[in-house]
Amino acid sequence: MSTRRVRYLLIGGGLASASAAQTLREEGADGEIMLVGREPDPPYHRPPCSKGYLQGAEGREDTLVCPVSWYEENDVRLLTRTSVTSLDLDARTATLSNKEEVSFEQALIATGANVRRLNVPGGELEQIHYLRTLGNADTIRDAVQDAEHVVLIGGSYIGCEVAASLTLLGKRCSIVMQEQVTLERGFGQRAGRVFDELLRANGVEIYAEDELDSFEGEGRVRTVLTRAGRRLQADAVVIGAGVAPDVRLAQSAGLRIGERGGIRCNSRLESSVSGVYAAGDACEYESVVHDGRPLRIEHWDVAFNHGKTAALNMLGRDTPHDVVPYFFSDLADWASLEYVGPASEWDREIVRGSLEQREFSNWYLKDGRVLAALSVGRSEDLEQAKRLISDASILDDSQQALLADPAADIQALAA
Repeated sequence: MSTRRVRYLLIGGGLASASAAQTLREEGADGEIMLVGREPDPPYHRPPCSKGYLQGAEGREDTLVCPVSWYEENDVRLLTRTSVTSLDLDARTATLSNKEEVSFEQALIATGANVRRLNVPGGELEQIHYLRTLGNADTIRDAVQDAEHVVLIGGSYIGCEVAASLTLLGKRCSIVMQEQVTLERGFGQRAGRVFDELLRANGVEIYAEDELDSFEGEGRVRTVLTRAGRRLQADAVVIGAGVAPDVRLAQSAGLRIGERGGIRCNSRLESSVSGVYAAGDACEYESVVHDGRPLRIEHWDVAFNHGKTAALNMLGRDTPHDVVPYFFSDLADWASLEYVGPASEWDREIVRGSLEQREFSNWYLKDGRVLAALSVGRSEDLEQAKRLISDASILDDSQQALLADPAADIQALAA
């Protein structure tokens, strides 16, 4: 079997690999770049899967990171429907699912994450769906065309976004979740209640502090049974139970896996093997923004910026990843939220603006330090939040009071 030689091997067909390829070429990298992805589509943005693309408002090409022509024009060999089945990091070779062997100088592992599947009675019935890819979105959109009632399992991003999107398409939607209010795990009860009330006001039924028990139906799902004894009629179900990093390839190649389940990397996104980097959902890195603690973040923006940082370090730039993670979400055309952080725990929340009018930023602090901020209609606050997070600024009582005043100029806090 002949061996193809490339300078840069990008493993994973998502945003991180596409961003790395773009940055490598923009920064003058020579030599061949190979990007290998298992999906049938070129790299694309995932947020439209639960929003515009699912609603039919965006086409497939609208989701692409780069036009298909970009790869050929920039001498990037793009392989779709292809996986790397094994890595020999001593020999610097990879075996592909098409039986090709590739020799590389440097590699990026950006294999993303897989949805967590629930093992419950009736889980094998038809019309039970998970959402991760454009193909999944196609399947769900087709499946609900004749559906009247769709049940969403989970009160986080997927459950809320899909419920909002399908409500726009005229479907009756119900959410079954363990939390007291939607999006509580990421944003706390106070901010989560804003989104909870918004969903309810637009017709989404929410069954809180409950959880899935089983499904019933003959061949296809007809009923969702909950632990609290509810029986919900369902023409289709979409499950949003989170994701788990896909580190099987990295693990089998002998790379170190971190305590959060991702490929353990330093602040330059380099793994335990020199010249092999990780990015996106599969990466767990030492964050210089968060006191060096290991982070694994499933935000869309993280994959993009990880790809850039990894590419710069492949080029020998010695660049720590110091970008404050950013995330956004749309609930149909009802509300848009933006978030910088993350904060896994906090001891104080400061609201700047009006929760009732849904024009606010909610700031998350611990020991006086700003860890994260959520914005609805106050995007301008996020730049100051990023600076405060990066600077690790400790705000005294007077500064915190200033932060709570929506009319105050808070730029000086981040000076």
